[in-house]
Amino acid sequence: MAGLLSIILAFSFTLFHLFTNLEAKSINKDNHEFARSLDPKILNLKKEKLTQMTLYWHDLAEGQNQTSIVSVPPPTNTSATLFGQIRVMDNPLTAKPYRRSKVIGRSQGLYAYASQEEFDLSMAMNFVFTEGEYNGSSFTMVGWNNVPADVREMPIVGGTGIFRFARGYAKVTSYYFVYPIANIKFDAYVLHY
Repeated sequence: MAGLLSIILAFSFTLFHLFTNLEAKSINKDNHEFARSLDPKILNLKKEKLTQMTLYWHDLAEGQNQTSIVSVPPPTNTSATLFGQIRVMDNPLTAKPYRRSKVIGRSQGLYAYASQEEFDLSMAMNFVFTEGEYNGSSFTMVGWNNVPADVREMPIVGGTGIFRFARGYAKVTSYYFVYPIANIKFDAYVLHY
């Protein structure tokens, strides 16, 4: 009887150890099931390129053919900086500074008046191209825009199409700005594959 008990205990211990190891391997496998290292060549990523482009962003905040609208008004009307207001935009992008220039894409996204003391914007926008070799591609800028500064910088954080894996920045200057019209120059430097 003692021999049978020893065999049952040994068998039980072996099964316990086996299932514990299987469960640990399963947990470990599940934790790494969603990610793996890849050789960039698998995605045809060869050499990173740097593209520089100058784009003009045309925002019309009021009137006929308005390109940005208030989606969230400021909580009070007393803020000189419009703090709390959020606007959604679908602004034309051109290669030349004139509003009637050929449209080569759209800047779609939103901007929020994010400062109680200055005219600062927090912006999230996609530059979506509709012409030429970049047609169907886009890159995304998300960041702070201190509008009164002569030159601002905004980060480029991603992209699609030709701009997959994009990163970089844009130097931003106001070419023309008299409310409700803003013509903003973006000198973009985009690293991509």
